[in-house]
This record gives sequence, C-alpha cells and structure tokens, in this order.
Amino acid sequence: MSFTPNIPFPRRSFLRGAGVLAALPFLESLAPTIVRAGSKIPVKPPVRFGIFTVTGGTVKESWVPTEVGPLGKLPSILRSLEPHKKDVLVLSNLSQSGNSDGRVNAHEHCAYLHLTCADKVGKNDGKPFAGQSVDQRAAEVLAAQSLIPSLQLGYSGGETSYFFDAQGRSLPVERDPRLAFDRMFQGRRLVAPNWQRRLAQPSTVVVTPESQTYERQVVDLVLNDAKDLQKRLGRGDRAKLDEFLTSVDSIERRVQRIQERIAIEALDLKDPGPSNPHAPEKLPTDRNQSQKMTQAVVQNPAVHAEYLRIMTDLMVLAFQTDTIRVCSLGLGSDEALFPGVVTVGYEHHAHTLEHHGNAARVEDADPVAREGCRQIHAWYTTYFAEAIAKLRSIDEGGTSLLDNTLLIYSSYMADGGHGRNNYPVLLAGRGGGTVDSGRHLAFQKDTPVANLYVEILDRLGDKRGEFGNSRTSPQAAYDGRLPGLGTVSVS
Repeated sequence: MSFTPNIPFPRRSFLRGAGVLAALPFLESLAPTIVRAGSKIPVKPPVRFGIFTVTGGTVKESWVPTEVGPLGKLPSILRSLEPHKKDVLVLSNLSQSGNSDGRVNAHEHCAYLHLTCADKVGKNDGKPFAGQSVDQRAAEVLAAQSLIPSLQLGYSGGETSYFFDAQGRSLPVERDPRLAFDRMFQGRRLVAPNWQRRLAQPSTVVVTPESQTYERQVVDLVLNDAKDLQKRLGRGDRAKLDEFLTSVDSIERRVQRIQERIAIEALDLKDPGPSNPHAPEKLPTDRNQSQKMTQAVVQNPAVHAEYLRIMTDLMVLAFQTDTIRVCSLGLGSDEALFPGVVTVGYEHHAHTLEHHGNAARVEDADPVAREGCRQIHAWYTTYFAEAIAKLRSIDEGGTSLLDNTLLIYSSYMADGGHGRNNYPVLLAGRGGGTVDSGRHLAFQKDTPVANLYVEILDRLGDKRGEFGNSRTSPQAAYDGRLPGLGTVSVS
C-alpha cells in the first residue's frame, strides 16, 4: 500500500531536530518494515547497547562474589541488585594492559583505555588519542538502523575522556539533560514502536511525491541544476562537481530515510506499542535550570542523585522510542563530595578517599577511607539497579526492553589507586536472548576487557571477531573471545 502520513507535527521541525542535513549517517534500514524492491522486511525488537560507567573503580572485596556460578547472596556493593540477580552477569578478572606514551597522567591513562582497549594511548599536541571506543564501533554497526547513531551523556570529560571516534579522536559528552532531550525529541511526539504489529503485519510503506518534505524538494532542485550544469563544464570542473554530487546524493538518501521514518512513526502514533513513553519527571525546563543542576552535582549528593536518575531516564527513553540504539552514560566524578553518603571519618571528597583507601596491598590502605569508597560505590550501584528496574518494566510486546538490551556497568579504573587489573564489570539484560544471566563468571587472571566488547559487538551484528587488543594484548586469552556468556544467534 502507499501511505501518505498524516503527521501531527511539522516534518521540517522533525528533520531539523534529527539533524538530518548535518549529522545523520545514511540510514539504510532505518524503518524496519519498509518495503524495498517488493520485499517485506519484518523485524523483532532490536538489541540496544548501553554503557553505565562511573568513576573511582571499586572496592574489590565488596564487589566480587565469593562463589562462581549462580548468584547467591551478593557482596555489599551489589546488594541493591538482589531483586535483579536473574538479569545480571558479574564478570571478574577482566583487565587492561595498554601502555601510554608518557604524556598522560594515571587518570587519563585509565580513561583512554577504558572503552577502547587500545595497545597504546597518549596525546598529540595536547589532544588525546586512542583507538575507537566500543560504543562508537557499535554505533557504526547500527547506524543504518538508528535515528541518531549514538549519544554520550553525563559528567565525563577532561581527564575522564572515554569516547573516541574511528580515528581515535576524543568525542564530547553532553552534560546538559535539557539539551540532550531536545536533541532527541524536538519536533517529535513520544511514541513507543509497535514491534508486535510490525512483526505480525509488516506494512508496505511507500513515500509518495505528495509526502515529500521541503528539504527533499530543495535537494531535488540542487541535483537537477547540477546535472544541467555538468554538461557545460570542462573535465577538471566535472570532477569537482562529481564530488559535490556525491555529497548531495548522500544527503538525498538521508532525507529519504527520514521521510520513511516519519511515515513509520505516524503509523505508531495511530497504533502504538504497549508501553507509554514520557519525559523524565524532573527534567529541567530550560537550559538555565540544567546549568544550575550540572554545577551543583559535585557539591550536593541530593542533586547528584537527581542528575543520575534523569540521565538514566533519558537513556531508557531513547531506547524505548527507538531513537538511539547505542547510548553511553559517563557518570560520577572523582571530584564529587559525598556528605551523608559517606558516614565514616571526616573526609567526603571522592578523590581523596580513593587515594587513601587504596594501596598496593589492601592491608596497607586506610580502612576508614576504604569504607568510605565502599559506601560511594554502593550508592552508585543503587542507581544502576533503578535503571534495570525501569528497563524491565517496559513491555515491547511479549518481551521487556531489558530482554532486548545489553547494558554494561563498570568504571574507568579498577580501583581508586589507578589499578587496571580485575575491573568491576557487570552485564545486565539478555541481548535478545543471547545472554544467560544470573551468574558470576570468573575468567583466567587478566583476561582482556576487549574480549567482552568482542562478544557484545558480535551480538549487535559485528562479526569481525576482534576489538582493541583482544588478540594483541600480552594477556590475550580465549582466542580473543569470552566463553560462557550465552549463545549468539547465527541469524
């Protein structure tokens, strides 16, 4: 059938909000039930990938379960996850081995390695360099299916830069929750995809000439004029024009995919999925409120907690509305103060507690400071537990959003002493049925963290079988993989 969408919001506003003419990649399979060349392409709810990473590492004896296998009583830092034990995997003995060029401090060294697992990190002319981070590799794989390829939210940056593009360049993080919300949803209605309908009754959506957007009409005019001009140009100018036409053609295809997305979302507005998306309850109303919040995060644990909840809600909303399939939260701050959260001693400054509470040997660490660190990490984990509960509560038509998500919880350091051995790593969600949760898996000592990222990427459709130093690390293990997580679908 042909479908001319009757949309209760301006297409042009939608296109501007999506950044189609400036930032959006080619969306080859964006609308999953669109018919091309006469074939129908039904899909199940897609697998989303999320990262929830905090600062300061952890206190290992209060994080790692004593027993391998099915999760029993959880260590104190993970205690808030007791109601969600069946939905998580605790992974121990994963480490980083990458070196630095000597021009970075210990925090930067750990941060640049965190999601890239590069063999070497450092700085060129004062600018960080590393390998591509796992979120950006995942975004590359899923870009054709996403309205926005990826989003990095939170408080990370500077010394705690985690996210790097394919050229190894550091990427910015959006701290402002209001700006993040507007980027995703300005000019759009919040609607949950009806995955059940799309699967059972795939629609044959065709964008008709009558439904063309203003931007598409402009592109058509540019292409027509350029093709007329090409006949009158010399060989050199023709080559330049060919480059221009290639660029414009890319924009044309982007606009086409966005039009198709508009049509699909219009169908969902008429017949939405079973869940009911809504904006975070305490989302700042304007940028001024957002700035006040972000400035107070490191000073006030109550504001810090509210900020964690809002950012987590934004990630859940982005997944629920299929706006983004790769979302990263770089949360927490080594410079944050935790009065009331830390109830021992007199020190409430996270960074100070991290250094005093860690040593080459645990018995040499200040026990009061170490208990303060434990309390901070138990506090962070409560907000991760809330994220799991929210994902679990969202029905996607027979499965939950958590069932269709892979969500990492970790930190950029293994411990507050800049350690890089035995990171705190937890994987929540079932990845579309490819992860067997509810267990503690202990791997051989210093297995590369990169091996986990290979497994995640594989479940997202990247079959290259390697990432970072999964095969080049001096501690390379398991042929660059991570056995025991569950069976990856061959489809």
